[in-house]
Amino acid sequence: MIDKKYLLDSKQVASFVARGFLRFDELVPHEINEAVMAEIDAGTIKSQPAGTPLSQCYPEPSAIGHMLRMPEVQGIIHSLVGPDPLFDHHAIHVRQPNEGKAQGMHGDSIIDTRMHFDIQLMYFPHDVPLEMGGTLIVPGSQYRRINEMDIARYQNFIGQIPMVCKAGSLLALHHGIWHCGRQNQTDRQRYMYKIRLNPQVRQLNLWNTDDLTEEVKSNRTIFGGSNYLPDDVQTILGKLEPWFENADGRLEIVNRIKMWRFLTGDDKFDVHYWLTRLENMPENRLEETA
Repeated sequence: MIDKKYLLDSKQVASFVARGFLRFDELVPHEINEAVMAEIDAGTIKSQPAGTPLSQCYPEPSAIGHMLRMPEVQGIIHSLVGPDPLFDHHAIHVRQPNEGKAQGMHGDSIIDTRMHFDIQLMYFPHDVPLEMGGTLIVPGSQYRRINEMDIARYQNFIGQIPMVCKAGSLLALHHGIWHCGRQNQTDRQRYMYKIRLNPQVRQLNLWNTDDLTEEVKSNRTIFGGSNYLPDDVQTILGKLEPWFENADGRLEIVNRIKMWRFLTGDDKFDVHYWLTRLENMPENRLEETA
């Protein structure tokens, strides 16, 4: 059982729902980072068949296994996909020095209309300065369903975020988020380890929901919805990304509302009445009068 202190809170999960990623800087200690890079150089990180429970992957003495079994990392995993998710695949990315091109922008799946989602953990065992490229993500793009490399001809989006980070940093991504690897313009190799995980349980209130049980009188949802939300959740879910086509980003926020309802089981939750309005389909008929 994971200690509750390692689980995400509702504001963090709301940020994941809104933006499709969470970032944890310098989470993994130096000793593990060094051991992981040594394993990458030695080629000793072994994959497993897809569908293998994560608990059966990377047995000791595996540095990658040590990283994944850190309580802080287990808490992130549990909060988003539940206990002991299934290993989907991993990838060990080594980008060579002074590369001539970047990877095309893409999503790591075919068109996928599920509410259920996988996560991808991207782990950076050394410092990644801007000139080293790193992973580039487009926040909030996970609800724009694409087929893998459909958007590969695009390279720059307003509001994109390059993963410039210190050693030991971790990204947790919704599997559908748009991203790419940028070219390495330094004289050093760049390492990144990625693993995709599939949930084995219904993704319902998997994080530390203590902050959902306290009534917040100053933040009642107008026109229906939960009265038991932290002050910042609706603000987080209603925050716009710079690339949204329309001024209010209504379509994207409706998708966030649907995901929040799915994750919390609160089918009355809304932001600005936008989803409740779409659900208004009365069946009662006006009675004829004599």
